[in-house]
Amino acid sequence: MNDLRALPKLRDSLSFVYLEHARIERKDGALAAFDVNGETHLPVAALGVLLLGPGTAITQEAVRTAVDSGCSLIWTGENGVRVYAQGLGETRSAVRLLRQAHLHARADARMAVVLKMYEKRFGEKLANDLSIEQIRGKEGVRVRSAYASAGRETGVSWEGRNYDRGDWYAADPVNRALSAAAACLYGICHCAIISAGYSTALGFIHTGKLLSFVYDVADLYRVELTIPVAFEAAAAHGRDGQLDIERQTRLRCRDIFKKHDLLDRVVRDIDDLMSVESKDVERAHAYVDGPDDPPGWIWDPSAVPLDGGVNHGPDPA
Repeated sequence: MNDLRALPKLRDSLSFVYLEHARIERKDGALAAFDVNGETHLPVAALGVLLLGPGTAITQEAVRTAVDSGCSLIWTGENGVRVYAQGLGETRSAVRLLRQAHLHARADARMAVVLKMYEKRFGEKLANDLSIEQIRGKEGVRVRSAYASAGRETGVSWEGRNYDRGDWYAADPVNRALSAAAACLYGICHCAIISAGYSTALGFIHTGKLLSFVYDVADLYRVELTIPVAFEAAAAHGRDGQLDIERQTRLRCRDIFKKHDLLDRVVRDIDDLMSVESKDVERAHAYVDGPDDPPGWIWDPSAVPLDGGVNHGPDPA
């Protein structure tokens, strides 16, 4: 397929599949995973992100098939809790990244984005003169209230967010469920960010890590989606202690993400936060994601960017 615009759009995709201790190969133009249970077909053309956990191996042909199908690859830790590396997204356009960098570099514009994030999360418009510390304080109250409310509704005892990455099973079931749900959410947001052409590193609230913007975006949906899911999984685990709470949490996340069309929402919400116009995105994508795949534009400080792509060969004899 030569024209990337003909690929399935991210918002039309399924959400994610998490695999561990399996080998992924290309088979019949698609992907298949092989493990002790046999062969599992992977609908890569309709998949948003493939989370590759410990013990996974993937062939080069399988990677190429995933990329050509618009499926992002993310290498994760056990249960998808940590993200180690990512594959290439669907677009070659930098129009969204340039807008993100522009807003990130200006203190007033960055604060405006922070205020929009809070309003989108909690439906409350804040005064423009609040400090970042005051905004974080309000956020903390809201999130702690969400934890307490979910505990009351599900009957799960809640003693606070407490876990140790070095000793996963030392945490109580609800904290393990919260971490597993957060990992699933990070994977989806990570996939949407890179597929749309934004940077995962240029966060507006979080900063200093290559996944800062992933944490920013994931926070938009944490109270609405993953906190309730984690407490419901913990309640089910309490009724039947034999349940694998991490797997149950991932399955519940998969279902709730599909129900709420999360992949579609994430890109639309980020574009709204960045004030990115669809016409600008479409124009840029039509140029750099087209069949000729040119390098882009040439920067000119005194004028608008010029069409690039000139291949300078050897000097004439």
